[in-house]
Amino acid sequence: MAITSALVLPLRDHAHLKRRVSALTEDRPAVYRMLDATGRVIYIGKAKQLRTRIMSYFRAKGPDKAARILLATDDIQWDYVPSEFAALLRELREIKQHRPVFNSRMKRRRNVGFVKVSGGPAPKIYVGFRASSGDVLHYGPFTQVGRLDDGIKELNDILGLRDCALDVSIAFAEQRDLFEPERHAACLRHEIGTCLGPCAGFVTENDYHAKLHVAIAFLEGHGIDPLNQVIDAMAHASDVQHFEVATLWRERFDALTWLLGACARAQATLEGLSFVYTDPGPLGDDRTYVIRRGTVRASAPTPRSPIEHEAFRALVSEHADSVPEPGPIPAEAIDETVLIMSWFRKHPGALRRTVGLCDWLEQHPAHA
Repeated sequence: MAITSALVLPLRDHAHLKRRVSALTEDRPAVYRMLDATGRVIYIGKAKQLRTRIMSYFRAKGPDKAARILLATDDIQWDYVPSEFAALLRELREIKQHRPVFNSRMKRRRNVGFVKVSGGPAPKIYVGFRASSGDVLHYGPFTQVGRLDDGIKELNDILGLRDCALDVSIAFAEQRDLFEPERHAACLRHEIGTCLGPCAGFVTENDYHAKLHVAIAFLEGHGIDPLNQVIDAMAHASDVQHFEVATLWRERFDALTWLLGACARAQATLEGLSFVYTDPGPLGDDRTYVIRRGTVRASAPTPRSPIEHEAFRALVSEHADSVPEPGPIPAEAIDETVLIMSWFRKHPGALRRTVGLCDWLEQHPAHA
């Protein structure tokens, strides 16, 4: 690949680079950037103790990740930040800005999933692990991805929504030519009654989108029509003593009930990640963050003086007055939301340094 060949360049004297790093770095939280000989950023990392972290690259051997990165590195730059939390945020934002080749190659799959609703003429609802660009909606995040897959499959089957590849061509009923040969659906789901067949003109665009809106209302907690359909079918099978069929409908009921609850819990978790968080810096440079639905909306050095409190109060007020934001997560916020959720999960003590947005305003009234 072109990218790989571009990395094979005359390398700088790493002994000299090691001496410079050893002499200039300190063991403080920081974000660092590895650059190749052209000045391109090829890797971005964060460290709680910068000097210790960067010097470890020079001890790495063989196929280690650190050794491969250093092999392509011509220079190292860094910026100190107040804390590990600040380093995580800065690292994430710089990776998004520079898209370094080694960060993208070594990016691990997340252990959380999202329900996605694609764009296009016949949108598809499916489970994914990364943010998608364009007009894709994202719901979540969810941790039990296996059960999530089962729930989305049942939701699609009950409403007849497609689950085929995104590039499958779509032809709604009103788009079919009166004289064209009979078309056939691309898979068996239409024949067994679990897909409306938008690939072969078996459904109108309006009817397909009506079912899609029912599914989105279910995901957002505004409607439970799919669950009602399952309950009715389960009751009918029981009434006519088709108990095996009733058992199958019961399994669908369990899957949809779990999905409905999981969506509600995901929304509650996002709303719960709305507060003022004071993060202590190891050198006393504390910083305070305004977090709303799992994203940092504003931050500043922790206010000390009346003037600083008044200025920060304006930042909190802007987001405390916001009405709840149900519905999908903005794609551009997903990485930061997952980062913040992970931070407070791994550091439960940090939650003791949070105050609800409205509570913070009450504790710091405006000065006359």
